[in-house]
Amino acid sequence: MIRLTPIFASIALFGASLILFEAAPAQAGPECHGGKSFQAWLGDIKAEARAAGIKPASIEDALQGVNFDASIIRHDQGQSVFQQTFLQFSDRMVSADRMARGKKLLQQYASLFDRIGRDFGVPGPVLVAFWGLESDFGTDPGKIPIIQAVATLAYDCRRADVFHAELLDAIRVVDRGDLKPSEMLGDWAGELGHMQISPPQYYKYGIDYDGNGRIDVIHSVPDAMATAANFLKGLGWQPGEPWLQEVHVPADLPWQEADLAIQHPRKFWVQHGVTAAAGSLRPDDLPASLVLPMGHTGPAFLAYPNFQAYLGWNKAYIYSLTAAYYATRLEGAPVVSHATSVTPLTPSEIKDLQRILVARGLDSETPDGRLGTDTRTAVKKVQLQLGLPADGYPTADLLARLR
Repeated sequence: MIRLTPIFASIALFGASLILFEAAPAQAGPECHGGKSFQAWLGDIKAEARAAGIKPASIEDALQGVNFDASIIRHDQGQSVFQQTFLQFSDRMVSADRMARGKKLLQQYASLFDRIGRDFGVPGPVLVAFWGLESDFGTDPGKIPIIQAVATLAYDCRRADVFHAELLDAIRVVDRGDLKPSEMLGDWAGELGHMQISPPQYYKYGIDYDGNGRIDVIHSVPDAMATAANFLKGLGWQPGEPWLQEVHVPADLPWQEADLAIQHPRKFWVQHGVTAAAGSLRPDDLPASLVLPMGHTGPAFLAYPNFQAYLGWNKAYIYSLTAAYYATRLEGAPVVSHATSVTPLTPSEIKDLQRILVARGLDSETPDGRLGTDTRTAVKKVQLQLGLPADGYPTADLLARLR
């Protein structure tokens, strides 16, 4: 949840398509740990935890029986290649069933979400949307021992520093008395509970919201929701402000301004003919970015400053956009417009496009078939050169012209 999940870890931040690819083979553990075996390295972790002030009994309890789990590494490296547009992914994830269940839970826990809204400023629909996407409302939180999974990933060399810190925080969760090690079951990447929170966010943002004396994001819905709200607040969530709004755009918009990295006052977009897909669009000074996940002929959204909290939750662009869209639906927004003729490029076509852009001096990155920030920037430059709408989204027509 909180960190880039393995499913979405390889998705380019500003990519308009959901692209997953096989991870590079990891180095063997000993190469990055001085040649030490897993158990010898774990002894170092114990010493470090003691030096950090964690009680020895808690350390032994947390790490008792922990072994290197090769299946975790296989999970981490076993991503395949496929592609989904925003509409394909959001249609699948924001299903009619998830909408119905989400609305029911908003009613069931209305008093809880009202309280959280007062305390943290985060609306119920935002939390319920994450709840549905992360664990299917708590029905699929995972069954893998978290501490063993995180220890395995910390011993592996690909992201050792990241998971080293997560392992220490997982031990701190035990030391604080929140959960027993045997209770800490979740996803193979170390995320657990209703909201699939990682150990660092559990330890830093955890809230005992049901007042039973411990923080439990696995068994306590109040603790899980309040912890997630506290994390979003920590990411800069502003109470009372929107996060995402579908809009309709005119044909003569300055498309080069449509970029998540570019913000204009909302009145700028109104002056250029942007209108709300539902409701109204105030011509005020609230900053907003125009987001075109499938180019200028696809769905269009205004992303407000609160959307940055979504990217802090999960940097995968399509996932975050879908989570934000799902929350607007739960709040009452209509289904997003499907009026588009976009056919996304395949990874091999994107790689071909990148080779051309590099040859033209517009892209300095090694062609990899991923539609990331650098490629979108290069696409925008060549679109401007060709007099095309500079939305940064590559199409088959653009690739044909460049060829």
